[in-house]
Amino acid sequence: MQDALFPDDEAVLAEPAPPALPAARPRGAGVQARPVDEEERALAAALPRGLHLGGSSWTYPGWAGLVWDKRYSEQQLSKSGLAAYARLPLLRAVSIDRGFYQPLTASQYERYAVQVPEDFRFTVKAPSLVCDALLREDGRGLRANSGFLDPALALQEFVEPALEGLGGKIGALVFQLSPLSAPLREDMAGVLRRLEQMLQALPSLKAVAPDGVVAVEVRDPEFLTPEFAAILRAAGATYCLGLHPKLPPLAQQLPILRALWPGPLVCRWNLHRLHGPYGYEEALKRYGEFDRIVDADPDTHAGLAKVIRGTTAAGHKAYVTVSNQAEGCAPLSLQTLARAVLDQG
Repeated sequence: MQDALFPDDEAVLAEPAPPALPAARPRGAGVQARPVDEEERALAAALPRGLHLGGSSWTYPGWAGLVWDKRYSEQQLSKSGLAAYARLPLLRAVSIDRGFYQPLTASQYERYAVQVPEDFRFTVKAPSLVCDALLREDGRGLRANSGFLDPALALQEFVEPALEGLGGKIGALVFQLSPLSAPLREDMAGVLRRLEQMLQALPSLKAVAPDGVVAVEVRDPEFLTPEFAAILRAAGATYCLGLHPKLPPLAQQLPILRALWPGPLVCRWNLHRLHGPYGYEEALKRYGEFDRIVDADPDTHAGLAKVIRGTTAAGHKAYVTVSNQAEGCAPLSLQTLARAVLDQG
């Protein structure tokens, strides 16, 4: 990797020319993207073709002028904003997070897939019924989730519908494991056994989604051990680099990536560290319309750009999605990150 970040002796793969975007829809035909200037086209064209940058969802009215040609309602953007979003040359990925709260069907995934170009890739979160060790019952607190890391549920409610609906446009299927209870953290060996059993039961994605990878994202630093990395490697899965205050900073997560090298990068930049581990609501209030950078984080841009550059230079894919809660405005964060990647070249 760049500057020997991760040693590698693989040949660098040639980068294919970017495919043409679909023809623009006529004005008046639903949500429209804002115009793209030549500087932006040049920036996107200069990036490694193995890099897929995008936001966490696309349903933000405050992105008017940044992504949309004018202000639209959340309902309009939810229904028909994805096709417009995917017309911006920097936005070659998006994270589908809504399936965490309610499993999506193959037909729902397919409706997303048909709106985007062939080289667009989705990062998709698995449903909470598989990823949450505790589930909330209305008015009755939390209860143990019998479906936590259940292989049959993971396959039936997530992997199979995603493969059927998204097909080759899958970038990463992410199991984001919510914070564990204290008793489970004290039994990490047991949790890791359950994780291993689930991952080993999942099918390879390659026949349907040649670029696709299964990734595991965590919220407890107790996971970040050689044993965890060994389980991922043995199952052909990878670690989702989670940039979130519940975890150590990026540099302290690199040993897990090194243990899994060589391979693709999956990263979700979720929340600025200044808000602390429980600062999501604070960030929502502070960042308002998500139309500007409020809390710039140049150190994270520099560190992440180095990992991206090293990964793609060795011929591997990089799927990186950024939330509005990272700095205040995901589209502007992505522009800054793209320039930082070029600076590493």
